[in-house]
Amino acid sequence: MAFLRCFGYNVRRGGLTDVRVFAEGDKEDESDNTMIADATRYTSQELKKFTANFSNSNLIACGGFSRVYLANFPDLSPRAVKIMDSSSERLNGMYKQELDILIQIKHDNIVKLFDHCEDNEFGNMLVFEYVSNGTLQDKLHENRDRTILSWRNRMGVAFQLAQAIEYLHEKCALQIVHSDIKSSNILLDDQFNCKLCDFGSAKIGFSSSISPPTKNRVILGSPGYTDPHYLRTGIASKKNDIYSFGVIILELISGVEAFSSCNGERLISKAAPILNDVSKVAEMMDPRLDRNYVLEEAKAMVSLAALCLSDFPGLRPSASEILENMRSRISSISFLFSDGKKV
Repeated sequence: MAFLRCFGYNVRRGGLTDVRVFAEGDKEDESDNTMIADATRYTSQELKKFTANFSNSNLIACGGFSRVYLANFPDLSPRAVKIMDSSSERLNGMYKQELDILIQIKHDNIVKLFDHCEDNEFGNMLVFEYVSNGTLQDKLHENRDRTILSWRNRMGVAFQLAQAIEYLHEKCALQIVHSDIKSSNILLDDQFNCKLCDFGSAKIGFSSSISPPTKNRVILGSPGYTDPHYLRTGIASKKNDIYSFGVIILELISGVEAFSSCNGERLISKAAPILNDVSKVAEMMDPRLDRNYVLEEAKAMVSLAALCLSDFPGLRPSASEILENMRSRISSISFLFSDGKKV
């Protein structure tokens, strides 16, 4: 069974905890979560039964505030049950916000929510589709099943992720900033289609591109992915997600993690030579590709990453501009259109 590192966990790997940073004394922004779905199809006891009593053998992933179990529903496909800590007002607020968002969005490249349940004993529960092929983090950096993502599939993941971001930023009435885009929050199905997950840090209600910091602001982020401008100012923006997308591009190209647990080096620093001179991109290509990539496309993607990672948020492209760029310059994504679906 593929392991999923997803849904906002602090997943401990080789001594590194993939953390979200909370400013001490901060409180979650108070908002009216009035759109929580009323109907629940399954009780907590039924979910416990479907996960073999929340058995370790069904445990997919775990972290400081949540655990995910594989659930075998009667006469249904397997599902993933995320159990979230409900011991504080803040954690309950994160659960309600994630639920509020998930019940109102629908996109092929965003993980699908099926059900939810609140329980005083076990915690708050979300029931998701089970995405069986692990995460992008698994495939690029852990490689348990020795799967090597092809260049075509890497470009497909980048394009589909940009589609998900475009939907959240520009095509969804809520105007959502995800705020925690990283390789461990990108699930992959058996065909290597991507599914963005974990909306626990998301910010909603953006009528414009930028939201000013509140008095009791919360700084959230994952090492190597978080926009430095956001860390400096606390100003949340759609451009924060674009920055993280730029880091994902570099990961797909190089196969190098966004943040090194060994020396604390960020990928964006290591990639500085190719970001400044795309002609050097071959020096940093993932050796596991064994030169099976399109050099001109790699150069185009590094150029795109450089724009996404600009120190000035206003200079970063929108998600729709990223998609337009890829459609015109990355022919390797043509397989995504082969079934006649408009993307």
